[in-house]
Amino acid sequence: MKRMRRLRVNEAVRGMVRETRLDKRDLIYPMFVTEGENLVNPVESMPGICQYSIDRMDEELTRVLAAGVTAVLIFGIPAHKDETGSEAYNDNGVTQRAIRHIKAAYPELLVIADICLCEYTSHGHCGLVCGEEILNDETLPLLAKMAVSLAAAGADILAPSDMMDGRVAAIREALDQNGFQNRMIMAYSAKFASGFYGPFREAAHSAPGFGDRKTYQMDPANRKEAIRECMADMEEGADIIMVKPALAYLDVIREVADRTDYPLAAYNVSGEYAMVKAAAANGWIDEKRIVMEILLGIRRAGAKMIITYHALDAARWLDEE
Repeated sequence: MKRMRRLRVNEAVRGMVRETRLDKRDLIYPMFVTEGENLVNPVESMPGICQYSIDRMDEELTRVLAAGVTAVLIFGIPAHKDETGSEAYNDNGVTQRAIRHIKAAYPELLVIADICLCEYTSHGHCGLVCGEEILNDETLPLLAKMAVSLAAAGADILAPSDMMDGRVAAIREALDQNGFQNRMIMAYSAKFASGFYGPFREAAHSAPGFGDRKTYQMDPANRKEAIRECMADMEEGADIIMVKPALAYLDVIREVADRTDYPLAAYNVSGEYAMVKAAAANGWIDEKRIVMEILLGIRRAGAKMIITYHALDAARWLDEE
C-alpha cells in the first residue's frame, strides 16, 4: 500500500514537504486617503478599514511598518469632483500630497499609486463620458497625465485600473518622456466586471452615477480573453500584470502564471474581505484559519504578490507560526 500519510505525520514533516509558502513580502496593503483634517472614517462594510486624512495616516502607516508589510497601494478621495476628474492629475491633489508624505516619512515603504479616474469624476466612471458612452482614446492622455503627476510625487509603481484599451502604452510613453523610465507599471490586466467590488465603492466613493462598467471591465465568463488582456499589457510595457478579483478567478491566475514568467499580482478584493469579516463576526468561521487558507490558495494558484485588506493581520499571524 502506498502510504501518503507518512508525509503528514507531524508539523515538522508537513513543513518540510510544504509546496507553497506565504511571506509577508508577498503582501500589499491598500489604503484610502481623504481630503480634510483629523479624519479617521471607518468603512462600515469593511470592518477594520478606514479612510484617513493625511495628518492621521501615520497611525496606520506605523502599523504597516510594525507588521513588516513593505508595500502600500494608495487610493485618493478628493473633496472636488468634476466631469474630467481634474483632481486626479492635480500636482497638489490629495493623492499626490499623501504620497509625498509617505516617501518623506517612510522611504523604505514601496508606494503603489492607483491610476483611474473613477474616484475623481462626478459621474463615477473610469474614463471621460459622452452621453452614456465611456470614451476610450480621449481618456488615455488624462491617465498618462495622472501617472506622471503621481510619479513626480514619488510613487514607485503606477497601477492603471481603468481598463481602457491602450492605457499601458500611453502611460509608459508619458513616463519615459518625463524622465521616469525606471518607474514600474503594475497593470490591472484582467479586471472583471465583478459584484465583489461593492464595499470598495463605499470606501472610495467611486460608484458609477449611471449604468455600469461592463463595456470596459471584463465579462466574468471569459478566461481566454483574460489571457489576451494580460499579453497585450505585457507587449505595451507593463512590468507586473494582475488578475482582479482573486477568489472566483483562481483558474485565470493559474493559467496566466503558466503562460508567462512575468511577475503576477492578484487582488483579494473588498467583497471577499467583507464576507470573511461578516462570517467571523457571527462566529461562523475561524477568521485566522480562513484568511490564511485564502491567501495560500491565491499564492498556490500562481500569484507572486497579493493585494489584500487582510495584510496586517496575515503578517502578524505569519509571525506567530
